[in-house]
Amino acid sequence: MTSAHVLAVDSGGSGIRVAVAPADGGGPPLVWSSPEPVRTTSGGIDARGLLGRVLPAARELLRRADARECAAACVGAAGMAGLGDGLRAVLPGALRETLGTRRLALASDAVTAYAGAIGQAPGAVVAAGTGLVALGADLAPGTGWRRADGWGHLLGDCGGGAWIGRAGLEAALRAHDGRDGGSPALLARLEAVLGPAEELPGLLYPRPDRPALLASFAPEVARCAGDCPVARDILRSAARHIADAAAAVCRPPAPGAPAPVVAVTGGLPELGEPLLVPLFEQLRLQLPHARPVDAEGTPLDGALRLAAALLTDRLLLPVDGTLLRVIG
Repeated sequence: MTSAHVLAVDSGGSGIRVAVAPADGGGPPLVWSSPEPVRTTSGGIDARGLLGRVLPAARELLRRADARECAAACVGAAGMAGLGDGLRAVLPGALRETLGTRRLALASDAVTAYAGAIGQAPGAVVAAGTGLVALGADLAPGTGWRRADGWGHLLGDCGGGAWIGRAGLEAALRAHDGRDGGSPALLARLEAVLGPAEELPGLLYPRPDRPALLASFAPEVARCAGDCPVARDILRSAARHIADAAAAVCRPPAPGAPAPVVAVTGGLPELGEPLLVPLFEQLRLQLPHARPVDAEGTPLDGALRLAAALLTDRLLLPVDGTLLRVIG
């Protein structure tokens, strides 16, 4: 038999990922994934549905690892803070009975994104994909998490993929109408990838996945940025919003303490230099006390780190019962 193993789960809008790995980092994780997200209703995240997919995957991964149980686990889920009551009620007993899990962390996906990006260091992480949320911690005694944005595409998520895509589509429609602030280049991309401009409202408004459709246009904004000043301005504004969210959650260090680190994780950095160049300028401008770094890993990596920290009693991140709860 191998050494103790840990279980990590990352559940979000793009699907679910499950990993099993040696707690001591002595080997690479074994990973299972599905693009189908776990169902969320007005009553919260479907705990039974999540278990119905996690448990068979975990058993198979344990079999492949020649291991009997996962002594510790971390489940990171989008909506855990406000919609996770079912998970908190069902998961501890089910994982203990089925996988031998004695210690369990239930975390917001923002917390696992933080741990994946910068580990257990003080600083800030902006999780930027379709939406956008920033999370910060300084790890001083008695302090907790600081959170900014994450209010959804209608009320916030400023600088995220849906925000960039919506701004690009608005500029395209301005060009279509002959109004100031329009972009013929973005109009051409709109019609190439989504069809006639006149049909966009009928395509967009009835869809339940409107944020994802809006975000799908963000790469077109980045592609146009080299020659289109309107597209460049959209990405510069996005960079300001991202840095603003990071600055809201990242305090200057105490005298003599090391500088906090700040990272941006998620799919948005894949837009490349048109976004990253103004973004790092804004991070240096708005957070002169912090050190920008590349994200080290994914939210699934973060869940593995948290599970291993539970097993070795080395968890340093704030346990507040909402964004991060530890059971056992």
